Amino acid sequence: MVMTGALAGYGTEVARSGRTSGAPERPGAQEWVPDELGPEPLAAGIHACRGCELYRDATQGVPGDGPLGAPLMLVGEQPGDQEDRQGLPFVGPAGRLLDRALGDAGIDPGEVYRTNAVKHFRFDPGRAGKRIHKGPGRVHVAACWPWLVAELELVRPHGVVVLGATAGGAVFGASFRVGASRGRPLDWPDAAGTTWRPSWVVASTHPSAVLRSRQRDQDYAALVADLEVAASLLAQAS
Repeated sequence: MVMTGALAGYGTEVARSGRTSGAPERPGAQEWVPDELGPEPLAAGIHACRGCELYRDATQGVPGDGPLGAPLMLVGEQPGDQEDRQGLPFVGPAGRLLDRALGDAGIDPGEVYRTNAVKHFRFDPGRAGKRIHKGPGRVHVAACWPWLVAELELVRPHGVVVLGATAGGAVFGASFRVGASRGRPLDWPDAAGTTWRPSWVVASTHPSAVLRSRQRDQDYAALVADLEVAASLLAQAS
């Protein structure tokens, strides 16, 4: 797997993890990406992917979902508990909040493509069978990068909204910070190595962070404001 530019550091970590004694094998997803892209081959490849160790405990891989040719792609962190069980992205509480925020921003939730930077659920086992979310590491983001490249090529969105630090870091690298970048159009990095280049990227917080916030109304309004920037950019392009 070749990583350049924004993901060069992530790619180095993938390679290093494969050489360290006792470390999980993380060859990256490229071997499982189908030559001919389509929703069904892509989903089958993600389900079969052994690019990192996260597949071992997850119920299934979770591909993106939404119409092909969608003008907007939303990229989150990883599947949550409900997403892992149902095999669809953003179907839990954070997804419901996101749909409401999209509507409040003037974006039809049915006309966006939703996906995640990492395709398998990473968690710690809790009591009574409860699975506790554990954020993916940079090595997992790097291993999954070929899937996001493939989804971009399949959907070819006009713009992308990255939701949270993990999604932003997948595109822009480890130095990315949501607070410093959110709410304004950003250029898709030339060095990202993707075949399809969106016209712009807008960064925002992940809706799950809004759900956890002690100032939920304020943070929800900020999420909607960021999505309104994306809505304005989409309107300009139509």
